[in-house]
Amino acid sequence: MDHSLEKVAFHTLGCKLNFSETSTIARDFVSRGFSVVKDFENANIHIINTCSVTEKADKKAKKIINKIIQTSDNPYITVLGCYAQLKPKEISEIKGVNLVVGDKEKLNVVNHVIENYNQNNFQLIHSKITNSNKFKSSFSMNDRVRSYLKIQDGCDYPCTYCTIPKARGKSRHDSIDHIL
Repeated sequence: MDHSLEKVAFHTLGCKLNFSETSTIARDFVSRGFSVVKDFENANIHIINTCSVTEKADKKAKKIINKIIQTSDNPYITVLGCYAQLKPKEISEIKGVNLVVGDKEKLNVVNHVIENYNQNNFQLIHSKITNSNKFKSSFSMNDRVRSYLKIQDGCDYPCTYCTIPKARGKSRHDSIDHIL
């Protein structure tokens, strides 16, 4: 299927890890024939990689979603990231969101968008964080002044104030040789 007419905009909130993942996801879309645009008003598809460290981060994601809905003509909105993992039901109740993708499948989001894009229904692709047990590398390139390389995902320390173990699961990583 030809996706050359489809324009994708990426909106990244939160940590450097999210930026490395968004960059990897953007390259996946380009490799499948999509065009990446910076000005979200011209995009057909919006990928929002969210943070959920604080309630303020969740509000920022909602604000972006509402702005897209108000300023874009029939946008296809996909939400992924920590907010999508922690509060998928809350996001699914936002009118205009088409796809919510949890942690385990976020780096496969291009496949889920292709499968669901022409359907007029909401899709939730989500599993318990305990099911996120594999590491998939990501890195940023040509997006920012510095590149970011993901060497670990998740965390084993359940600090009371931190959402990372709940949003990203247990610590996992690749081998040093493969990372190098």
